Amino acid sequence: GGDITFHGPGQLVGYPILDLDNFFTDIHKYLRFLEEVIILTLGDFGIQGARSDGETGVWLDIDTPVARKICAMGVRASRWVTMHGFALNVNTDLSYFDHIVPCGIPGKGVTSLSKELKKEVDPERVKAQLIHHFSERFEAEITR
Repeated sequence: GGDITFHGPGQLVGYPILDLDNFFTDIHKYLRFLEEVIILTLGDFGIQGARSDGETGVWLDIDTPVARKICAMGVRASRWVTMHGFALNVNTDLSYFDHIVPCGIPGKGVTSLSKELKKEVDPERVKAQLIHHFSERFEAEITR
């Protein structure tokens, strides 16, 4: 992964700032936890998200020729304090991705909740579910 990404209208972008000393000092485990939060959230909408070996983020239909990314992730930690995070495509105009190779991974598509469900999705509902799963997975109270 890495390289170029897109943040814009229709995405739910989360940049959690956590001191991993309070959880675990393993950045890979942190990424897997974030992926799990997104996978659980997608499940609430009837969509089966998955991890793809060697490619951070959340994908749909990973073992098929139409594998596509629905959530990009990129994190960094300094002294175990996290920065950056994820961008979940909710009602995103996917044509923005036509001008880049998302995350430097050629030959794979992108998608959104609205494209998969064939209808506009309430971003507040997605946010509420995501916060719920984040709070449960990290066993932490969320403050905004």
